[in-house]
Amino acid sequence: MRNEEETAVVVQGLTAGYARRAALRDLTARFPRARVTAVVGPNGSGKSTLLGVLAGVVRPMSGSVERASTRRPGFVAQRSAVSDNLPITVREVVQMGRWAHRGPWRRLSERDRSVVDDRMARLGVLDLASRRLGALSGGQRQRALIAQGLAQEPDLLLLDEPATGLDLEARRCVSEVLDGAKAHGVTVVHATHDLAAAKRADHCLLLKEGRLVAEGPPGAVLAPEALAHIWGPAQSEW
Repeated sequence: MRNEEETAVVVQGLTAGYARRAALRDLTARFPRARVTAVVGPNGSGKSTLLGVLAGVVRPMSGSVERASTRRPGFVAQRSAVSDNLPITVREVVQMGRWAHRGPWRRLSERDRSVVDDRMARLGVLDLASRRLGALSGGQRQRALIAQGLAQEPDLLLLDEPATGLDLEARRCVSEVLDGAKAHGVTVVHATHDLAAAKRADHCLLLKEGRLVAEGPPGAVLAPEALAHIWGPAQSEW
């Protein structure tokens, strides 16, 4: 594990959940700075709850979360969490990422507009800027939401299943963008069911029933015997 000054976030004895029901139980882990951490586990293992705690939208029942930075994290939810009926364009979605700097509904500066265009271009949705979000394919919508997260210019970027349902080209695009964010000093944490994406990460947490099973380099954490322990020999979810 990297030393203290290279750690972006530390969670200690973390228990968290909803309506007094714990989805995470006594979890202690570190997230290395300017690296990609994959959070892996079956449905119901607490991945989304952990991201919610790191984003500050889920309050821990007990334990602590220590961040090296006071800047607001960028959080990209699953695209299914965003209604198809929102009367909003792709450009307007990505512009919301600038609210962290300017506040809601304030006129964007020239630099804000430049950041928005750059993030849309990186995710390949600049030519869709005037389209309604609900009219896009699932992959296009997901890339627009990731562009919004990057438009916040966070130093901690959290993504919930960013590649689920995407085709190979879209997954490659997302992977390259996240690697680019890491190269610019952003700490990336993503929950994933994609074993290939998890193995490309620098660091990995393996969860089961709200508890940490293993933490460390993906090659060690995602060893066949560990996956068999979580999913059974067939590893059917992978």
